[in-house]
Amino acid sequence: MFKLKGKRVLLVGLGSRGRAACRLLCDNGASVVAVDCKEDDLLRRETEPLTKLGVEVHLGLTKPLAKLLDGVELSVISVGGIRETAWVRALSKADLPMIGELELGSQKLRCLNIAVTGTNGKTPAAKLIEQILIGGQRETRLAGKVDYPICDAVEESKELDYLILAVNSFQLELTQFFSPTVAVVTNIAPDHMDHYGSMAEYVKAKARIFANQQPFDWAIIQSEALAQIRSLGIEIPSKIINFSASNRRADISLDRGLIVSRVPGWEGPLMDFTECQLQGAHNAEILMAALAVGRVFRIPLEQSVDILRNHPPLPHRCELVAELDGVSYINDSRCTNLAALKKSLSSMKPGSGGHPNIWLLAGGRDKAGAYHDIGPLLSQGVKAAFLLGETREKLRAAWSLFTPCRLVDSLEEAVVQSAELAEEGDVILLSPASEDSGSVNGYQHRGEMFRRSVELLAGTSTEAESTGKAGSASKIPHVLSR
Repeated sequence: MFKLKGKRVLLVGLGSRGRAACRLLCDNGASVVAVDCKEDDLLRRETEPLTKLGVEVHLGLTKPLAKLLDGVELSVISVGGIRETAWVRALSKADLPMIGELELGSQKLRCLNIAVTGTNGKTPAAKLIEQILIGGQRETRLAGKVDYPICDAVEESKELDYLILAVNSFQLELTQFFSPTVAVVTNIAPDHMDHYGSMAEYVKAKARIFANQQPFDWAIIQSEALAQIRSLGIEIPSKIINFSASNRRADISLDRGLIVSRVPGWEGPLMDFTECQLQGAHNAEILMAALAVGRVFRIPLEQSVDILRNHPPLPHRCELVAELDGVSYINDSRCTNLAALKKSLSSMKPGSGGHPNIWLLAGGRDKAGAYHDIGPLLSQGVKAAFLLGETREKLRAAWSLFTPCRLVDSLEEAVVQSAELAEEGDVILLSPASEDSGSVNGYQHRGEMFRRSVELLAGTSTEAESTGKAGSASKIPHVLSR
């Protein structure tokens, strides 16, 4: 446990998690100096309450100032890509202790915590676990995300049985003593290679979720991810339940539409996955993880199954936005890496006669992915790809051998052009395989931009029918060159 009263603490990064950390530090008697490389009107407004708490706020500091390090006894980092941060390098050089906001908040919790991580699916898994525990009359809350940071949950934790934390690899990198009672890993696939440089480093960061667990704790982990961790010589000290949609030797697996358990004392079919609103192998694994956590906390199986069977898809995750003239518009904006794109494409129903029926909208910020790896899936199901953002040229170079590619300047343009080409039975799929780039602000904003573009399209279509006038969208060639 960190003693904070009277300590001078430097906080780096004033996003929602950083501001929450500032408030917690102040509540515990620390003297806080906070810095952020950004400086805009919104951030100034958001940090004004901190100055009233006595926080010394410095915005627009891209380079460390030595005078701000004077007397600092602890630093709290609340930014992604921590290795490239100039402030972090300066703190390391000064040999000052560094922790993350996850570590800070977790040390002050007054209830047991369940941590969920994974390249894809951690938030849906965390939400399902939350619903199962609430259904079992456990006082439970989901935290760790930007809308409810862990440091803001400390006070509420006094009234909770469990706090569920959705955590990413950047947060885990800066943990020292963080030790969840149950740690869940949904999967580990290539992501953030611009930051980690290798899969081994990325896997090590994810594996830190287990580092401080004890033999009486639990690890709920996808069997393929477990193999990746063990291949690096990392041992998990807690009790393990593994799951997989493709490995029938896993403790929990998928067999002809049934989720089946081989866990001692819990053998047999658990639920019929075909009856669920959530579909696709990736969702089957999320349900397996949730069922396993329910088992650990002795939630009746029938109760868990009823909750999972009726749970709808989350927004921005293969979400059906509309069907217009027989064309389905699907918002999968939460797809921020190639592994997620693979899962999304695999979950789409094939076109008539098995022919490609997907118009793919993709691209965003470059995270140094192996873009060509997705080629076979593109050739099987994608009619053409509309590419935007920072990665569009790289994607075209990697994908044009497998499917026609067209560069566009905006998401709105991609929607209009794909709608012009789509036929009945086709799918227009926003599945970017990238983080958002400068034109949007997060995957939620990107997903809503897609939704608004589709709504506008529907409105234009309605207007054309009532007035007899052609829509405003410009006609484009019906053949895309490779």
